[in-house]
Amino acid sequence: MGLKGSGKTKQLIALVHKAIEEEHGDIVCVEKGAKLTYDIPHKVRLIEASQYSFDGYEFLRGFISGLHSANYDVTHIFIDSVLRIIGVGVDDKAEDFLDWCEDFSQREHVKFTLTFSADICLATDRMKKYF
Repeated sequence: MGLKGSGKTKQLIALVHKAIEEEHGDIVCVEKGAKLTYDIPHKVRLIEASQYSFDGYEFLRGFISGLHSANYDVTHIFIDSVLRIIGVGVDDKAEDFLDWCEDFSQREHVKFTLTFSADICLATDRMKKYF
């Protein structure tokens, strides 16, 4: 979590490359816009979010569940700029979504790496446990 230009996407790209080397499943990366097209290796399933009608966390949860149900070999899901993709600010629903991701991760053995473009001072204590 951090403001635009704080290096979140660079870190995400480095983590994607590391996941390719260390993990033995399929990797998915969701972004808004096509800025990662040349930074993410072709082995990673890159999904451009504006092709879908993301309108909140509920849709995003359903989208993730659908990705997993269509491919049980997905072991890591990266989402760059969650708030930008769904078009909201930081609120209690962000906390609930992070908790849902943790539960999903434990239940389905899928790792999540998410970025949030917002001032870190907006992060709640529940959100900070995921940093």
